[in-house]
Amino acid sequence: MAVRLDHGEEGWTEISEINVTPFIDVILVLLIIFMIAAPLATVDVSVDLPAANAEKAQRPDKPLFLTLRQDLSLALGNDDVPRAALASALDRATAGDKQQRVFLRADKTVAYGELMIVMNDLRSAGYLHIALVGLEAAPVTP
Repeated sequence: MAVRLDHGEEGWTEISEINVTPFIDVILVLLIIFMIAAPLATVDVSVDLPAANAEKAQRPDKPLFLTLRQDLSLALGNDDVPRAALASALDRATAGDKQQRVFLRADKTVAYGELMIVMNDLRSAGYLHIALVGLEAAPVTP
């Protein structure tokens, strides 16, 4: 807000400067809203992934994630799936396309044997294209 406190003989004069304070206030409020809403927009299963320093591969438009949690429960996308119904849930999610790649995520505290059991279950269901998912790590230099 701009006010001229001039006690001259001219009286009140019009100030032609743009007041940007309300504009900045609106921008800051929008920034805060987006900072809060952005993490909520990505629905994800909570899993602590191990890090890998491999080159980043191109991600498909609609990836199919199978998650093995710390308590050894499975989630297909964001839905919990019992182990006995894994094959039928995969068939429903892929519309029977067994050539579709399944991205397998596992908590880093899960034993290697448990991960292999899930991979064998995928193979028994006919899904042979499996990609392991990990966090990106800085490349190691010798």
